[in-house]
Amino acid sequence: MDSHLKCPVCGCEHVYPDGALWMCPECAHEWNPAETAAENGEAAVEIRDANGNVLADGDTVTVIKDLKIKGSSMVVKGGTKVKNIRLSDGGDGHDIACKIPGIGAMNLKSGFVRKA
Repeated sequence: MDSHLKCPVCGCEHVYPDGALWMCPECAHEWNPAETAAENGEAAVEIRDANGNVLADGDTVTVIKDLKIKGSSMVVKGGTKVKNIRLSDGGDGHDIACKIPGIGAMNLKSGFVRKA
C-alpha cells in the first residue's frame, strides 16, 4: 500500500497494516484506505486478472498455471476453478482470498488467475 499514509483522525505518520486494515498506534484508530478513498471521491485500486479484466468480490476465477503451495508438497493445478473470491490486501501481492476445493483457504496473486 502507500508508505505515506497518515491517520485520518490524529494525523500520525507511524501507522501500520493489520490485515486489510491500517492501525494508528497513537489513537488506536482502525481504517481501510480503500473505503476512505471511496468516501473522499478518489478512485479505489482496481484488481485485474492476468488478461486485464477487472475482478470483483464473488467472481469465479480459473488458475492459469500450476502453483506450488509454500511449505507443502501440494500443488494447485492449472485450470482449477475457484468460486466466490474475496478481494483483499493480503500483502506480498496476494490480493485474492479464496477457498480452493481439496486444499482449503488461501491467498492468490491476481496475475495467476483469469476471470471465468
